[in-house]
Amino acid sequence: MKNALALSVLSVALTGVVQARDEGHHAGEATIAAQNSALEKNTDGKGYGPQSPRDLANKKGQNQRTFSAAPAYQQMNLCNIHFHKNAEHKGGEFTTYAGHGDGHGFESGYKYSGKLTANESRHLDAEVCRGEHGGLQAGDTIELHYVHSSAQVSPGATLNSCLSEADANPQLRVEAQVFVLVNDPKATDFGDLTKVGEVNGYHQALNIPANMGKSVQYAGSTTGPAYNEKGSPLQVSWSVRPRVMKVNAQSVGEWCKGNTFKEDHAHGVRNLVVNEKLLSRMK
Repeated sequence: MKNALALSVLSVALTGVVQARDEGHHAGEATIAAQNSALEKNTDGKGYGPQSPRDLANKKGQNQRTFSAAPAYQQMNLCNIHFHKNAEHKGGEFTTYAGHGDGHGFESGYKYSGKLTANESRHLDAEVCRGEHGGLQAGDTIELHYVHSSAQVSPGATLNSCLSEADANPQLRVEAQVFVLVNDPKATDFGDLTKVGEVNGYHQALNIPANMGKSVQYAGSTTGPAYNEKGSPLQVSWSVRPRVMKVNAQSVGEWCKGNTFKEDHAHGVRNLVVNEKLLSRMK
């Protein structure tokens, strides 16, 4: 029973997949402010640990809950890969605010702040990875999460794959990389970026980018718009690369048509956490 409950909590907490329907309106500053106020009220004095996502340039934090950093991802098992439309974090080459969105995590977050050529940003004939809240086009930004677990698990569909019956409370690490989709068949292939295999006895994503700048490491939580007004209870060691990689938009679409993780669309984003009482102090 406990394992079943933990699986249920993890499934929701890691991805924030409880996504409210778009009500056909756009949120304003007042909506985001109200959500931030509700988050503070619902977490104040209740012992929640540091939250995510955050502005990577802001190293301040007052949260006093601490936990040991998870091992390097090479010493953990890859358990899931998924992505969010627009970056959840702000920093590096993704600092352009996408707007307040619909108030439920869609069309918000941060976009690639660099420039694309006219050909790179030329629209595809049709959107890729289309879901209930729309699809992706050339020029769109995504934040990819390579989720790792200290449990003895294999890569699979849903974040339940990060737990096992023998370990319902594993350490978790997310290696995050931001991409911008381009209309260029010569750009990096998304299928290569998500290729999985075994290395030294661990399940691994074989081609996690290694040339995207020094990763920003910090203690945080799971993300997703389900946590705009409440705290996430799970602890995550984050590693976020500051540079943005260009990826072939059509290859992202091909991945969404079928993959080990059964991911076929982009998830929404959680509001940037700005309350320092909910942020860890970064070195």
